[in-house]
Amino acid sequence: MQAAASIVFADHRLVAVNKPPGLSLATSRASSKTAIERLLLALPEADRLAWGLEADGLWLVHRLDVGTSGLVLVARDAEIHRALAQAMAARRIDKTYLALVWGRPRPPAGEMVWPLAPDPSDRRRMRVAAGGKAASSGYRVLAAAPHVALLALEAHTGRTHQLRVHLAHAGHPIVGDDLYGGPRHHGVRDLLRRRLLTPDHPFLHAWRLALPPIDGPELVLTAALPGDFASALVGLGDPVLAAARAEGCVIPE
Repeated sequence: MQAAASIVFADHRLVAVNKPPGLSLATSRASSKTAIERLLLALPEADRLAWGLEADGLWLVHRLDVGTSGLVLVARDAEIHRALAQAMAARRIDKTYLALVWGRPRPPAGEMVWPLAPDPSDRRRMRVAAGGKAASSGYRVLAAAPHVALLALEAHTGRTHQLRVHLAHAGHPIVGDDLYGGPRHHGVRDLLRRRLLTPDHPFLHAWRLALPPIDGPELVLTAALPGDFASALVGLGDPVLAAARAEGCVIPE
């Protein structure tokens, strides 16, 4: 059963929702509101009623992959939608993701700069290709455990599957991301398999958004990790938990 979405922030012009993994935000050509409708249905009815949320009065500012969890911005009027979309396109909204990846990237911080293009052998995938569109992703290793590392990521461009492809190309695919060569290609201990190879989605979470002053003061939002991602960090032990909490992640004791 899919987990519920939750409202992280709401006012008269903007709603920020913590999207659960497995919820598709794809929009059909027949209806531009299908993604909004699915997002609303994933929210508790009491929250929808409390804020008067209806699909006809909402505009989705950006999307996440179906398997990616975390913050999604929804505008409550056309003017703020346009302003937020422009800020997003101009990279004035800082986005930080958390990911659990196989291996330990070296150096512990850096930039992955590889152009991306559709994979002609599989329409679902993107790949690193010399003739592709420019793409740049920053990373920091927050903590490492045997076989895996917790990273903070920033997508400096907005290509499809960008973080997932860059990490896989670097030899550090995201745990749970079978599409880009995740766990099935890594020989790990049985204990680690029991702890980490159960997710049916990539452990990639849109954790933090910092919005510039568009219709008020600067706004910094964070979204709680999905339960299985948080449980995996707990299973990895105190150093990983301490690093996640130092970034501001709320993880139950």
